[in-house]
Amino acid sequence: MHAEYEALPLVNNTAQHRFELVIDGHTAFILYRHVPGKTTLIHTEVPEALEGRGAGNAIVEKTLHYIEEQGDKLVPLCPFVLAYIKRHPEWKRIVHDDVKI
Repeated sequence: MHAEYEALPLVNNTAQHRFELVIDGHTAFILYRHVPGKTTLIHTEVPEALEGRGAGNAIVEKTLHYIEEQGDKLVPLCPFVLAYIKRHPEWKRIVHDDVKI
């Protein structure tokens, strides 16, 4: 993760069912569904102004840490999140047993 993003807080916007990361006034987000013990990541969106700056990787990493801290299992439906996990296989530790990556 880029050092500039480490201190930025991940916001769990429960009203809109999305995790948010505000960078330079722009909001990157991941849409999710949650049931007790399981979080499904559906779609990641990064504003054009943040593309190529590591914002997508930063929000995914922060979101995975959050899910792990909550003790939830992950269902990664979002292709961006799936690609991240394939590049960082250590995160398979939180993937739900029903999901094959």
